[in-house]
Amino acid sequence: MSYAGEARGPAGSAGRARGSARARGPAPPGWAAPALDAVLGRAARTGAEVGDRFPLFADPATGAWTTTRRGSWTGGFWAGLLRLRARHTGAPRDRAAARAALERLAPWTGADTATRGLIFWYGTLFADEAADPADPDADAEELRAAAARACLDSFDPEPGVVPWGGAFGGPRLLARTDGVPGLVPLLASVDPEAAGSHLRVHARLCLGGRPPCWSWRYGAGTGWTPVGDPPPGWSRGPAWLLLAAAEAACHLPEAGLPDVLGALTPKELVPPADSARRDSPPDTSAAAVTAAALLLLGRREHAVAVLRELVEAHLTADGRLLDGCYDLAAGTAVRHELVWGTFFLAYALAMLTGLADPHRPPGAAPAAPPT
Repeated sequence: MSYAGEARGPAGSAGRARGSARARGPAPPGWAAPALDAVLGRAARTGAEVGDRFPLFADPATGAWTTTRRGSWTGGFWAGLLRLRARHTGAPRDRAAARAALERLAPWTGADTATRGLIFWYGTLFADEAADPADPDADAEELRAAAARACLDSFDPEPGVVPWGGAFGGPRLLARTDGVPGLVPLLASVDPEAAGSHLRVHARLCLGGRPPCWSWRYGAGTGWTPVGDPPPGWSRGPAWLLLAAAEAACHLPEAGLPDVLGALTPKELVPPADSARRDSPPDTSAAAVTAAALLLLGRREHAVAVLRELVEAHLTADGRLLDGCYDLAAGTAVRHELVWGTFFLAYALAMLTGLADPHRPPGAAPAAPPT
């Protein structure tokens, strides 16, 4: 597969930092940097298409995006992808676009939803306050801190979690596996004990039975009862929880967290959208999440195998990661380009190539890549 390259940014960008850096760790595979170039080039074209809206999923044939006005639970992935592109190019226009996208997400700090972890952790993950002293990302630091405090205010000590919340309708007192990633490191910045409790309760609930259950409802006096939606075979259930556990290993190393690697790592490089349905399409977004988690955990060989499969079998020459499955039961975007799949593919490739350091605290300068 071939990729169209793109020019590096101006002097003073991350590109210049690469040239003077000492190599760290093993060299990345030869396909990794061209794939990252292609994905981040696609992000630039997407930005021109969607304007001040947030991309959600794109048609696999035409590449046209379905968008949202406020960003929903996926808005942070778009803001984070733009920030990663800004780091990649060093271009002031890219930094401005990334900052504007994050600013539009600010109202979500007060929303009643555990997906604020997805929005604000990943939306600010690549903010580099040291990247350019004349153009700092202090706003991103402040927004992350405000979101962390707001999430801590939502922590309910009785069930021991930040509830799923009522922002998207339905019952509020839920524990869902997609309410754990991002929220664990976000909470850890203000209250490590609450962060550890949030992860431990979700891990105990989700993995306590066979088959697993990715959503639970809490009632005073009755405790937790399984909901069953999403279904037990849901591809992103284990991927989200594995990612949260990997983030905890980085940000809560002394918290006595559960070892979930074996239970949550799929046998397939790209898992089916629902392992219980024989007609299930693949879900590349779950594979991309898993690859990022494996790199955070230091499981480089396995992560490289997943990423190679994604790049060689599912990534188009113009940087579109296809075959992501948004909602199989509803028939929504079942073989599509998904913004979170694209984000986690870019995140994993950035870790693999050295553009991102898996153990870098948010807000620090980017790591030096292998040469």
